[in-house]
Amino acid sequence: MTEATRRTPGTPCWVSLMVHGLDAHQEFYNALFDWEFEPGPQHLGPYVRALLDGKEVAGIGQLPPDRHLPIAWTPYLATDDADETAETIRCCGGTVAVGPLDAGEAGRMAVCSDPVGAVFGIWQAEAHHGTATAGPPGTPVWNELLTYETSSVGKFYRTVFGYEVEPVVSADHDYATLHVEGLPVASLHGVGTSLPRDRGPHWMTYFEVADTDAATRLVQRLGGHVLRPPRNATAGRLAVVADPEGAVFTLVRSTDA
Repeated sequence: MTEATRRTPGTPCWVSLMVHGLDAHQEFYNALFDWEFEPGPQHLGPYVRALLDGKEVAGIGQLPPDRHLPIAWTPYLATDDADETAETIRCCGGTVAVGPLDAGEAGRMAVCSDPVGAVFGIWQAEAHHGTATAGPPGTPVWNELLTYETSSVGKFYRTVFGYEVEPVVSADHDYATLHVEGLPVASLHGVGTSLPRDRGPHWMTYFEVADTDAATRLVQRLGGHVLRPPRNATAGRLAVVADPEGAVFTLVRSTDA
């Protein structure tokens, strides 16, 4: 996967975080994931791109002091036409909160939410095609929507992005996988009333680590928080953590890593 690769519409292509303490977050994620940073498009204020071995993997921007928005990692889904996709989102009951607008020469973007409030971005690539590497420790490897139930919200994402939605038939789990051209790219997980009241439906980004337990301990030492301690799951060994400003993400040592 290279920066020159244009993603098929609907494919998660970038993750971005907006925070108040940009310098402090660069220190946190440098210590946790070994990220280096370089300036990115400044269309919404100060913004840096995180690099791992010289390849872009994520972005972090600074919120204006008077903007008190939820601090959260936001996945961006590829589109060939941000304006058309934004209009489809509106027509299907979603909301377009920011944009569409140009991010310099990098591309065109918008920040949106689905009908039950989960926030995501859309990205029409020009010079910047998104995450340049996935798989090694420190890279985003999966995105999952935690929501009330998957049936109706699955129809929204299928209509907007053309996903094939494959439910997992189970009496115990409300789960579906989103496919693009036959390949799994993201998942939907209906958890009903188990959703955190302070967050509601939200997208969760998984970052690969070499050792989930060690990375979890490091999060705590760096001033973050552990929300769910390390445990074994089908995907590998997982822990749900939050950075010092409360952005929640999952650490994973993948089973096939």
